[in-house]
Amino acid sequence: MTMFDLTGRVAVVTGGNGGIGLGIAQALASSGCDVSIWGRNAEKNKAAAASIAAGPGKVDTRICDVTSAASVNEAMKATLETFGRVDGCFANAGIGGGGRKPFIERSEEEWRTMFATNLDGVFHAFQAAARHMTARAEAGDAFGRLVATSSLASLFGTARNEHYAATKAAINALCRALAVELARHGVTANAILPGWIKSDMTAGIMGNEKFVANVMPRIPVRRFGEPSDFGGIAVYLMSKASSYHTADCFVIDGGYTAF
Repeated sequence: MTMFDLTGRVAVVTGGNGGIGLGIAQALASSGCDVSIWGRNAEKNKAAAASIAAGPGKVDTRICDVTSAASVNEAMKATLETFGRVDGCFANAGIGGGGRKPFIERSEEEWRTMFATNLDGVFHAFQAAARHMTARAEAGDAFGRLVATSSLASLFGTARNEHYAATKAAINALCRALAVELARHGVTANAILPGWIKSDMTAGIMGNEKFVANVMPRIPVRRFGEPSDFGGIAVYLMSKASSYHTADCFVIDGGYTAF
């Protein structure tokens, strides 16, 4: 995938100290973007920063609990003091299935913990970033990118992880709504759905005739994605080239398409 020149841009990556989040931070930094990594673990933040310190962009880390609006707002304030602006927010924090209990056995605490970690984190990070981006747009500098990592479970559901699927579906809906609401400010919103392989889990999508006819021919499905694949998508979505990509972004084998 072509890497775009993001020199002078600044991006926040929540949960950017491992896995897909680290791949996104590394790709952004290597393209010339300054990056602020927000995470709960100071040592992981430090290690993540060290892994991309050799790139052309500056790297900053913040201790941040994305489930707390106060913590996110504090991190945003500190990031703005350091870099002066934030052009992109990549919300990657979250947790997976959290067990394989049937829906009727799911506890209230498990349900709310999943929502707080997966959905509240995106809400808080996006709101703090959008406030800054829209204020900047009103001052004549209209540019902003909001991207969240979602899951294929948000499209076809998942047995015994329904609370996880529900949070990811909510993230997709939030991105689509924000794409409409924030377009006049020059701000786009997308959800990356990482991880593709033809299996029982993706049978529902592969059985969609329109999807197979219109999308599949352009995307080679050969392997699980790597963090660097999603980093390349994040760079694309951060660039001016993605101005009209305001939908879910499906990532397969390093390529991309969007609905």
